[in-house]
Amino acid sequence: MTVEYEGTKVLNVRGNSCSKGLAYAIDEITKPVRIVTSTVRVIGGELPVVPVKTSKAIRRNLIFDVMEKIKEAEVKAPIKEGQLILEDPAGCGADVIATLELVEAENG
Repeated sequence: MTVEYEGTKVLNVRGNSCSKGLAYAIDEITKPVRIVTSTVRVIGGELPVVPVKTSKAIRRNLIFDVMEKIKEAEVKAPIKEGQLILEDPAGCGADVIATLELVEAENG
């Protein structure tokens, strides 16, 4: 697919085989978004971190702000898959949720 653009204005899209490709190309130029994945420190868990992700794609320009909030976060075990870890960090419009169930460590 080839996209011709100036700034954030799309001038022409070629090579897409469907309307979804056209919409994707326009969105990627005008308002790119990404799902953010990372890990959060765990207190008292069988693992030292739990994998997390944003509940939906966020604006690409907010990724570093969200990652800073994730870096500062800690959560206490046990953790359920899908559990809310951070609510709308940096005003990104998405929550950060756990993607793995994690139990407490056997030694406490």
